[in-house]
Amino acid sequence: METPSLYDIPVVRLDGTPTTLAPYRGQVMLIVNVASHCGFTPQYAGLEELYRRYKDRGFVVLGFPCNQFLWQEPGSAEDIQNFCTTKYNVTFPLFAKIDVNGPNTHPLYRYLKTAAPGSLGTTSIKWNFTKFLVDRQGNVVARYGSSTKPERLAPEIESLLAKAAA
Repeated sequence: METPSLYDIPVVRLDGTPTTLAPYRGQVMLIVNVASHCGFTPQYAGLEELYRRYKDRGFVVLGFPCNQFLWQEPGSAEDIQNFCTTKYNVTFPLFAKIDVNGPNTHPLYRYLKTAAPGSLGTTSIKWNFTKFLVDRQGNVVARYGSSTKPERLAPEIESLLAKAAA
């Protein structure tokens, strides 16, 4: 049986609209599990800055709210949207709340964790704001922990954007 493409995995937008990642085919993606009440929440600003800097070159940040780490994303979809828009002016796409670990792990995160295991080969997500960088061909090229600030990813993003444009 053929492994499904990253682009075929069903996801749900924050507004409840079902979709897949197919609209982002050919783009460099940064997929992040996000939360509104976390010590790393200020990374929303850095993620938005990366998105605005590179979106016209084929880059997108995709935020997946998760409430599995000390219940740091307790709000409704509307609460999440309002928080992200008013506090951080987020314009990158946000999706419905998902589980990134455990028996109800979303298929997207099952795929990402298998493609890019963490340190010592572990697959579990350790905390909010774990980041997966995906190239234009849909290959997961890197995994970054919560403490990696978004701005530190700029050189790798630039490299992936340049490769695809050449």
